[in-house]
Amino acid sequence: MSKIIKDRSELIFLYDVKDVNPNGDPADENKPRMDEETRINIVTDVRLKRTIRDYLLNFKGKEIFVRKISGESGNIQDAKARAKDFQNNPENILKDCIDVRLFGGTIPITTGKSKDSSIIYTGPVQFKMGRSLNKVELKYLKGSGAFASGEGKEAKTFREEWVVPYSIISFYGVINENAAKSTLLTEEDVNLLIEGIWNGTKNLISRSKVGQMPRLLIKIDYLENNYHIGDLDKMIEISSDLSDEQLRDISDFRLDISKLINTLVKNKDKISSVNYIIDDRTKFIFNSKEQRFEEILKNNNMPYTELKM
Repeated sequence: MSKIIKDRSELIFLYDVKDVNPNGDPADENKPRMDEETRINIVTDVRLKRTIRDYLLNFKGKEIFVRKISGESGNIQDAKARAKDFQNNPENILKDCIDVRLFGGTIPITTGKSKDSSIIYTGPVQFKMGRSLNKVELKYLKGSGAFASGEGKEAKTFREEWVVPYSIISFYGVINENAAKSTLLTEEDVNLLIEGIWNGTKNLISRSKVGQMPRLLIKIDYLENNYHIGDLDKMIEISSDLSDEQLRDISDFRLDISKLINTLVKNKDKISSVNYIIDDRTKFIFNSKEQRFEEILKNNNMPYTELKM
């Protein structure tokens, strides 16, 4: 039986997109989310969690609490109706639903009394908003559709959309060993989380998401409880002769991880392992020299494990 996790971990996840909309804003014509001041592309943590949930449900056959289910009337279940699927028993929900063990949630409990109650679980796995490492410009596309605009009409409908020509997006997360005790998060759950991040991103094969590719995933495990470094996502930079707006592919730049590695080395006595998955096309620079990721860790005597997907 898999054990409840006892140690804290930090996560860094990088993936790139080309000519797609990685996360539309419904309040702004469904345009890709942007920080208008810095031209940094933003992806919400909700989008990443949806990717993970969908992968665990559709590819691993895991039960997911937060998902669309239609009732007999055709209406989408609300949270109260979903809780009834588990006899309004929070213990059943934690036991069956991996997404609640990972991300927590508010579980409404129907009691039949005048006031119902809710149980709130703080998720052990928390992500910040994803932000692109490069400045991004939006591109507006317009084309004709396959169907007429109405019955008996010859004019075709028009398709309009906003995309980003290229964006490499960085997510940062923490796995909190204290909250894991409440949701019963296990080591097996965390392994599935890592698989869901990597393979879930690769399997986003819809018209608006096809072509998204995971490039780097690092999980840093700590020896010391209640300790993590923090802000590790800010320690990776793009190194290229091209401007940010000219980037169109992972081959156009290297990831400068000098600040990240030097910080990890300083905290080596508190780290049990640096676990990683790397796409073959991702290249790195450390202290002004291009090197393989494994070579960098090895030369700095860092404990590491390459994860296989």
